[in-house]
Amino acid sequence: MASSNPPKRPKPGPWPPAPESAAMPPSSWAKRTGFRPKFSGETNVSESGQIAPPPPRVPAREPASAVDLEAGRGRAQVQSQAQAHSGAVNGEPERNNRAMVPVPVPAEKEQSVKKRRDSDGGGQQKGANGGGRANGNGPAAMAAEPLTSQPPPARRTARNEEAADTLPQSVDEDGFVGRHSHMKYELRDAPGLVPIGLYGVQHYISILGSLILIPLVIVPAMGGSYEDTANVVSTVLFVSGVTTLLHTFFGTRLPLIQGPSFVYLAPALAVINSPEFQKLNGNKFKHIMRELQGAIIIASAFQTLLGYSGLMSLFLRFINPVVVAPTIAAVGLAFYSYGFPLVGTCIEIGAIQILLVVIFSLYLRKISVFGHRIFLIYAVPLGLAITWAGAFLLTEAGAYNYNGCDPNVPASNVISEHCRKHIARIKQCRVDTSHALKSAPWFRFPYPLQWGTPIISWKVALVMCVVSVIASVDSVGSYHATSLLVASRPPTPGVLSRGIGLEGLCSVLAGLWGTGTGSTTLTENIHTIAVTKMGSRRAVEVGACVLIVFSFVGKVGGFIASIPQVMVAGLLCFMWAMLTALGLSNLRYSEAGSSRNIIIVGLSLFFSLSVPAYFQQYGISPNTNLSVPSYFQPYIVASHGPIRSKYGGLNYVLNTLLSFHMVIAFLVALVLDNTVPGSRQERGVYVWSEPEAARREPAVTKDYGLPFRVGRAFRWVKWVGL
Repeated sequence: MASSNPPKRPKPGPWPPAPESAAMPPSSWAKRTGFRPKFSGETNVSESGQIAPPPPRVPAREPASAVDLEAGRGRAQVQSQAQAHSGAVNGEPERNNRAMVPVPVPAEKEQSVKKRRDSDGGGQQKGANGGGRANGNGPAAMAAEPLTSQPPPARRTARNEEAADTLPQSVDEDGFVGRHSHMKYELRDAPGLVPIGLYGVQHYISILGSLILIPLVIVPAMGGSYEDTANVVSTVLFVSGVTTLLHTFFGTRLPLIQGPSFVYLAPALAVINSPEFQKLNGNKFKHIMRELQGAIIIASAFQTLLGYSGLMSLFLRFINPVVVAPTIAAVGLAFYSYGFPLVGTCIEIGAIQILLVVIFSLYLRKISVFGHRIFLIYAVPLGLAITWAGAFLLTEAGAYNYNGCDPNVPASNVISEHCRKHIARIKQCRVDTSHALKSAPWFRFPYPLQWGTPIISWKVALVMCVVSVIASVDSVGSYHATSLLVASRPPTPGVLSRGIGLEGLCSVLAGLWGTGTGSTTLTENIHTIAVTKMGSRRAVEVGACVLIVFSFVGKVGGFIASIPQVMVAGLLCFMWAMLTALGLSNLRYSEAGSSRNIIIVGLSLFFSLSVPAYFQQYGISPNTNLSVPSYFQPYIVASHGPIRSKYGGLNYVLNTLLSFHMVIAFLVALVLDNTVPGSRQERGVYVWSEPEAARREPAVTKDYGLPFRVGRAFRWVKWVGL
C-alpha cells in the first residue's frame, strides 16, 4: 500500500511546472457557488454548491471514481477505498464525508495542503468526498515537500487554521480559501472602532435609497403632509436600526440590514387605493396608516409562527433558486408603471439623474479613491446630490418660474388650461415646494402607536399574510448568498427558521411604530457586501446605532422628506432595476443553461406580467374616469376585478392577490420547479449546513450561535438553532 506521508518522498524540482500553471478547474466549490466570476463561463458545473465532475485537464490525472451528482459527493465504495489508502486527511481520521473531528493543524502543513490542492486543481483532497487522491500519491504529493518551508500568510492565519480544523478537506475548504481572500473583513472580524464605524456608515449610505424611498411614495399617496412624511422617515430610520441590531444578535447573525422592503410596497398601495378609502377627507393619512398597522401586525405574527414553529425548515425543501429568482425579479418589474411615467413629469431633471447613476455605477465603477470605489458604492447618493444641487441652481436662476400663474389656487379652480398644466409641471421641477425641513423639529422621539390604535381588517390581513411568505422567500435567497460571502458555512435550516421568526417579530415592531410596511432583509445588502468587501457584523451594528441616533434628529427626516418626487421616481427606477437583477442572479446556483430552468423562469416572468395585467384592466374602458393618477391604476383592482362572488371579502382578497406580480411568479415557479423532473444539480437546490456537523465545528458555532449564552436556554428547540 502506498505511503500517505508526503515528506518521505524525494524533493522534486521547481514547482509548479509550466504546464500546470493553468487556472483552477471548475471543481472548486467557490466556482460552483459563484465567487470566482472570472471562471463563470463554465457551463458544465452547477452553481448550487453540488459537486459536478470536472472535465479532465490531463487524462493521466483524471480521478478514478465517479461522482454521485444527486448526493453531491463520491459514492460509498469510492470513499471506503480512498480511506483504505489514506486513512487520514491532514492527519485526522474521517468519520464520514459530512463532518470531521476538530484537530489543530500547523500553519505550515495547512499552507502545504492548500498549495498542493491549488496546483492540482482541488482533486487530490477528495478522497473522502469526491473520489480523488487523499493519500498523497501522484505528482501533487511529490510537490508538497518543497512548499512546506514557505511561511504562512501573515493575515487571517488563525481563521484559516480554524476552518481547516473544522471543515471537510474535500470541497468546502477549497472554496473557503478563495472566498476568504476575496473579503476585506469577514463575519466575526472587528478591526477597530474607527474602521468599523466608517465602514458601517458607508454600508448604510450605499443602500440609503432602499431605506427612505418607500415612505416618500406611500405617505403622499395616503394624503399625508410633508410633516407626516418627515415623521414616517424618522420612524423608519429608528425601526431599521433597532431591528438590525436584533437580527445581528438573535437572528441569523449575518450582516444584513433590516428595513422596509419593496415586497410590501405593492400591497400597501393596494390598501391605500381601496374604494373605501377614496372618499375619506379628514385624517385620511392616519386612518389608512392604522389600517396598515393592523394588517402588518397580524401578518407578522403569522411569519413569526412560521419561523419559530419550524415550519419554515419544512418549507425550505420547496424553495430553490429557480423559485427565488423570478419571485424577486417580479418585485422589481411590478413598478414599471410608476417609475418613468413620474420621471416624465420633469424629464430634464429625472433623466439626468438616471443617467448620472448609470454612469457612476457602470462606466466609473472601477475608479478607486484611497482604495475605495466611491462611484460604485455611492452611485445613488452621488446621483441624488448632484441632481438636487443642479435643480436648486435652476430654481434660483428663475428657470422654473410660474409665469403669472398662481400656484396657491387649487388645480380644480384654475380656469386656464395652460396654467393648470404649467403649474403641475413646475411644481415637479422646483425644489422649494416642500416645507418639510422648515417645519420639522430638531428633536423627535418615535414612539409606538403614534398614529393611533391599529385597525384590524381581516381581508387586508390575509393579503399581508401571503405577502409575508413572499418576504420570507426573499430572505431565504439573501441568507444563502450572504453566508457564502462572509461566513464559514451556510446556516443550518434551524438558523434560517430563527431568522425568519425574528423578522416576523421585527415586523410586529414596524407595525406598532407605524412605518407603513413590514420589516425584512433588504436584498440590496448582497450587492453592498460584494462591492465593499465588508462582511463584519460589527460594522452593521455600529451603523445601526448611528441610524438610531439620526432618527432622533427631526431635521434629518425633514431633509429627506424634501427630496422632490421626480428625483424619488428616478432613484426608484434604478433601485427596482437592481432588485430585478439581484433576483435573477440567484440562477447562478443552478444550471442556468438548462432548458428546464429556462422554460420555468420564462413562464414565471411572463405570467407575472400578463396575469396581473388581466386583473388590472378588467372592467376598465378607455373612457372610464378614474379617481387616481395613472401610475396608481394597477392598485385599484379590488373595485373592478373579475372575481365577483357574493362574498365581498373573498373578492377583495383574491382580486388583490392575483394582481400582484410577485404572487403569480412565486406560484408558477413553485409548482413547476417542484413537479417538473430535474436533478439536484440542475435545479440548484440550496445547500444548507447539517445541524449535527455544524454543532461540532467551532467556526460555525461562533458564526451563528446566539450570544450571552442565550442559546443554552433554547437547546431543546432544535428547529430554531444549530
